[in-house]
Amino acid sequence: MRLIYGFGIRLLGVAMHLAALFNEKAKRWVQGRKNWQDQLQIPADRKVIWFHCASLGEFDQGLPIMHALKQHDPQIFLLVTFFSPSGMQHYQKRENQVDLAVYLPLDTKSNANKFAQLVKPSMVFFVKYEFWYNHLKAARRAGAKIYGVSSLFRPEHRFFKWYGGFFRKALCLFDHFFTQDERSKRLLASIGINQATVSGDTRYDRMAALAAKKPVNEVIAQFKGEKPLLILGSSWPVDEELLLTNLAILQKSFQVLIAPHDVSENHIQKIEQNLNVPYQRYTSFDGQAEAFVLILDTIGQLSAAYSYASIAYVGGGFTGKLHNILEPGAFGVPVLFGPKYDRFPEASMFLEAGAALTIDSSDTFLRAIQTLWREHAQRSAYVQQIFAAHVGAAEKVLAALDNK
Repeated sequence: MRLIYGFGIRLLGVAMHLAALFNEKAKRWVQGRKNWQDQLQIPADRKVIWFHCASLGEFDQGLPIMHALKQHDPQIFLLVTFFSPSGMQHYQKRENQVDLAVYLPLDTKSNANKFAQLVKPSMVFFVKYEFWYNHLKAARRAGAKIYGVSSLFRPEHRFFKWYGGFFRKALCLFDHFFTQDERSKRLLASIGINQATVSGDTRYDRMAALAAKKPVNEVIAQFKGEKPLLILGSSWPVDEELLLTNLAILQKSFQVLIAPHDVSENHIQKIEQNLNVPYQRYTSFDGQAEAFVLILDTIGQLSAAYSYASIAYVGGGFTGKLHNILEPGAFGVPVLFGPKYDRFPEASMFLEAGAALTIDSSDTFLRAIQTLWREHAQRSAYVQQIFAAHVGAAEKVLAALDNK
């Protein structure tokens, strides 16, 4: 199986090089890994702690622990690796103390061994998903302690299938898992991995810390004025269609901010072509012309924008790629989202607590907004109760590490 895995990894590399010929994201994936050894400029006298994050969402989950480790020992060298270009592109928009961020080299045996030799990590944290066998093996051989944080497992994962023996070996390389929920811990126990603690989702800590800073955005504040603000956050085309169908009705009660997942010029123009109401772009907002819709045509402002929202629709729920509902939740904003949320335990929790509603059509979209606004005070209280009960995951991780 190891030979098959090695072949598959090399095939992935070939596929990405071919895709790079016509896909910009794949091109960044390939170019970012060129001469990766030269990028590892690490002082010999610094203790290296390595975090691997698939993308930006996992980076957000790792941030509270990174901050705590740096606070405990400012002299550590904090190395972060990303698999996805979106993580590398945007991590600097977060307040962080990262000393070096690089792309994770392709998980071949030779790459992993060389990476471990150059980095010499003392501690390794893999955040949530992604378990690259050769990198884990090499780090373990180099003497590093390996931890999974905000780990989340589901029964359909290959580790728990009859053919998952090789992949289970990767999990056995971890010294300890800090899981998001009890189910993940039980699944690990079912394959003989008992070194696990339920600590929760560190995103609650990250988002609560952001909300506590009371972010200010003068553009959005001016656009909102005295009317309640409905935000369509991280929207995909199917999400935007729901909004556009109901704009005439929503215009009577709300100002609307559209923050699309894709902020390319081509997609922004498509949104504009379908708008039949006054609108402005965020980057050219002048406050002079009356506008009912504001298009957030840049990245990095959405988290702060949620602080002005009364209701938030979070995109991705029709594609099975639901975006972060904890971003609006941190500000006590009730949310709604599409029907494909099974992979996101926080979504089920919000629904059960009455802090969110799910929709599956244009009609249910409008009714859900009307319900959340009519019951806004109570729904907002439910959101705040969830956060009060779930902050502190990072503290649990750090306390356990201290005991170890």
